[in-house]
Amino acid sequence: MTAPRTRDAVVSVFALGLAVAVGRLLSAYGVPVLLLLSCSLSVASSAVWLLSRLTDGARTRSRCAAPGCDFQVRTRGVDAAEARRWQETAADHPLHRYRNPRS
Repeated sequence: MTAPRTRDAVVSVFALGLAVAVGRLLSAYGVPVLLLLSCSLSVASSAVWLLSRLTDGARTRSRCAAPGCDFQVRTRGVDAAEARRWQETAADHPLHRYRNPRS
């Protein structure tokens, strides 16, 4: 498993490369600079968000068992005993945050 800093650096470089590629493609069509910049930045931020979510799959999630509570704990690189401790903490936390059923 790669270190978090290395993973974040790879994600950032890939997103920046994708943003530059989109910017170069759009500049060939004579897109104004501010529009070009906003499109490139939105592509970069979307790529960082997506790649970060995909790489978060290596984390362990422990959720609250109360119906409707969205509390969760994410851990990475912990042993089984500590993962179990966080699972118990998530199941017995004092603050319950409930999702709005209409959203």
